[in-house]
Formats: sequence, C-alpha cells, structure tokens
Amino acid sequence: MCILGTAYAVSWRLGRTQDPWDGFVSGNGRVEATEVDIATRTAGRVMEIMVDEGDMVRAGQIVALMDLQSLRAQRAEAAALAQQARDNVAALLAQSAMRRSDEAAAAAQIVQRESDLDAAHRRLARYETLAAAGAVATQELDDAVARVRGAAAVVAAARAQREAAHAAVTAAQAQAVGARSAVTAAVATGARIEADLLDGHLTSPRAGRIQYRVAQPGEVLAGGGKVLSLVDLMDVYMTFFVPAPAAGRIALGTEVRLRLDAAPDYIVPARVSYIASVAQFTPKSVETASERQKLMFRVKAQVDRDVLARHADQVKAGVPGVAWIRLDPARAWPAELALRSTP
Repeated sequence: MCILGTAYAVSWRLGRTQDPWDGFVSGNGRVEATEVDIATRTAGRVMEIMVDEGDMVRAGQIVALMDLQSLRAQRAEAAALAQQARDNVAALLAQSAMRRSDEAAAAAQIVQRESDLDAAHRRLARYETLAAAGAVATQELDDAVARVRGAAAVVAAARAQREAAHAAVTAAQAQAVGARSAVTAAVATGARIEADLLDGHLTSPRAGRIQYRVAQPGEVLAGGGKVLSLVDLMDVYMTFFVPAPAAGRIALGTEVRLRLDAAPDYIVPARVSYIASVAQFTPKSVETASERQKLMFRVKAQVDRDVLARHADQVKAGVPGVAWIRLDPARAWPAELALRSTP
C-alpha cells in the first residue's frame, strides 16, 4: 500500500500542469498621451492659424500668428523714446562740460581778484606809513582802505560764482545719470516689446499631433487664451491599478506588456515609470465586483519610444486595454503576450 500510495503521488505531480499566468498581475486602463495647450501669453487677436486638426508638427514650428500691428507701433515708439533719451544724455553732457568751463573761468577770476586784493593791501600799508609820518592826506588813506574793502568784496563774489558753477556741474552730472537711466528703461521697454512680438508667433513646444483648434482666426483672446491643443505621441502611457500584495513586488523599470482592445493580436512593450506610494480604492470604471473593497495602487507604464516612433500614425489616445506585469522574473511570458509584429 505504501508503494502504491507513493507512486500515485508522483504520478499526480508529474501530470499537474502549472498555470501559465502564475507570477503575473494585470490591470485595466486606457492609453493616454501628454497633452499640451498652445496659448497666447498676452491678450490679442488671432490673425492666422497655420495647422489643422490631425496635423503632425515639429518642436519649434510656428503654428499660429497673433495680430502684431499694435506691438509694432509700440516698438517704434519705444525706439523713438530711447533715441530721445540718448539725445538728452548728449545735451546734458555738453551742458556739464560748459559748466565745468564756467567753473574754471570763475577759478581764474578768483586768482585775478585775489591779486588785486593783495595789491590793495600793499598800497594801504604804504599809505598807513606815509600817514603816520604826515606825508599824505587823511583822505588818501581812507581811499586806500576803501579800495581794500572793495577788492575783498570782489574776491568774495568771484568765489561765490565759482561755487555756483561747481553746483551747476554737479547738477548737470546728476541729470546725465538720470538721463542714462531713462535710456536703459527705454531700451528695456523695447526689449520687452520685442519679446512680445516673438511671443506673437506661437510655436509648438514639442513634436506631436494637433488635437483641437480651440480658437479661430479673428477671435480676440485674453492673456493665456488657448489656441491649439497638442498631443505628444512620443509620451504615451497607460495608467492602471494593481492589488496591494502585487504592488510591493513591482519596481520602477519593470517590464509591462499591453494588450489593446483595438489591436488584441499586437502586444505593446512598456516599462513601469511610476508606482503610487499611497494605496487607494480602485476607480469604479475599472474595478470588478470582487475587487471593490480592495485597496489598490496606481501604476503608470510608459510605452517604449522606439515603438511609438515606428507606429506614430497609428498611435491613438483613449484606447482601452489590459496591462500585464511579470512579478516573477524567472517566469516566461505566456504565448498570448509574446511580442510580435503588427498584423
């Protein structure tokens, strides 16, 4: 009996087949692509839209033009103001040079007046000596004293004139500094308007397919108004949910294979690019009745860019499908998930 029981157990193990789906976990989801809105930075009127819905565009390609007539007029005005400010700087510098000349002339005048004062002092000293000896009249001595006082007053006036000229030089220099600031401000205004003019040429921030024309030529948009909606077909992914026990065995970069409802015979390779760090309930759109009370983790699988590049014309966002993740690296992928060429 013991021998027969052992033989039966061995034959049962040999005849048992392993489930090919053991070591794998799946989740329902939809193919999504990164969407980018192409919008105007400043308020204005849409003059021309150069692409249609469904067109493929390159990164940096001009896709729409805003009405730039007002900005061009502002640019001309800013250029005129900048030139006016430069002319004002030149005039103030010339005025400053003239004031410096006036200051130099005043300084020379002081030297001359001080020489006259010194001569008047020497003349007064001689008259005082002669007056003490009784050799000159008192009137002549008084005249000498008056000449000294007059010469001193002239010297004081010359010094005041030089101080006034120096103050004028300082004021002209300060005005020149202010005028240079006005030039800088005018140039900065012109640069800002140039940037606005460049922003009036709406360019695609990345390569992709135009999904919607949100605005039409002739419409007036506020700042940030959307003109076009772009789908980046090189940034395609599927978001799905897996149970908590399986989430702990999934790492970034883990291989994923997607089976889409639209092409069930073609398996799309992908890699795990995101795993939620906090569990959540499964959304009702993808959960099953048995999973409604289970906590799930959101997983994002990024589709291989080489695959997307080869099949850019067939890539569609919103297509539902199933994502499969291999939890056990030692397990081989089932035949239903083998990678194959497009049919």
